[in-house]
Amino acid sequence: MERALFPYAVVLQVTPVVAIAPLIIIWADDVRLSLLICAWIVAFFPILSNTILGLNSADHNLVDLFHLYRANRWQTMRYLRLPAALPYFLGGLKISGGLALIGAVVAEFVAGTGGTASGLAYRILESGFQLRIPRMFAALFLISASGIVIFLLTSWVAHLLLHRWHESALKRES
Repeated sequence: MERALFPYAVVLQVTPVVAIAPLIIIWADDVRLSLLICAWIVAFFPILSNTILGLNSADHNLVDLFHLYRANRWQTMRYLRLPAALPYFLGGLKISGGLALIGAVVAEFVAGTGGTASGLAYRILESGFQLRIPRMFAALFLISASGIVIFLLTSWVAHLLLHRWHESALKRES
């Protein structure tokens, strides 16, 4: 499955969202949906690549032990590979949170939506055209604050899921 789908994910990753955002806006016929799709495209690859790395980095001795005890593929996946991949997945999620925000901002720049449906990215463009520099910095500050909140939330989720058993989240003895 990795060999079949990974090349398509790489193509999505290396294609600039600025280049495909107008096409997505035309095809989706809904600005909010198209912004969500653009954010998803930018955020998907780090989660996928980190999860695949985590699935493949399960301890080989434990994989051999599972084979020795005749565990089937689904048991090996559920009890060994998925727990081994969870920290990698959560790391990819942390990275993707900020990238999704960037993807949404870039897509909104391209979409140029105004009115009541406009977001902070449109406010930055509008403020730049009208030379309202304080308003531009306020919108930029709110976008940055949103990114920090996303990072803190994903860090908190990672801590909740890992703090009892994974080395990366355990407290060290002094």
